Amino acid sequence: MKIIISESQHRRLFEEEQKVLHIPDFKIFGNDWDVLQRFLESKGNPPYTLGGNLDLVGLNVESLGNLVSVEGDIYAYDTPLKSLGSLTSVGGLLHLSNTPIKSLGNLTSVGWSLSLLKSKIESLGNLTYVGGNLDLLHTPISRKYSEEEIIQTINVNGVIYM
Repeated sequence: MKIIISESQHRRLFEEEQKVLHIPDFKIFGNDWDVLQRFLESKGNPPYTLGGNLDLVGLNVESLGNLVSVEGDIYAYDTPLKSLGSLTSVGGLLHLSNTPIKSLGNLTSVGWSLSLLKSKIESLGNLTYVGGNLDLLHTPISRKYSEEEIIQTINVNGVIYM
């Protein structure tokens, strides 16, 4: 079967996917989430990666939006975070203790430890790798699954706290 498309349609289909914006460090924006969001909005809200760490503690952030990866750690404990948005990987620690998050969504890997202590987590989503410890103490998922069931789907290099 042949399909005839215009040159512009061809370009859209075969050009590289939407470019991912790399932001070297959250510090560039004074560690201010709202300033970062205004900058991203001015660029059309592209998918983006972040070098360094992302500290959201004390901020009113409910979603990470189009953030695809963070090279360092993410500290979001005791925040109203409900969604990791487009996030697929974290190079270091991911600290989500005491958050209302229910699913890790598209997240596939955490380079170091993942803490979900006292969170509302019900699904580990697409997670396949945790380089350190996985803390699931006092979560709905710790009551739903056994450690053996978690090990069958996630490669955890450290201790799983249930």
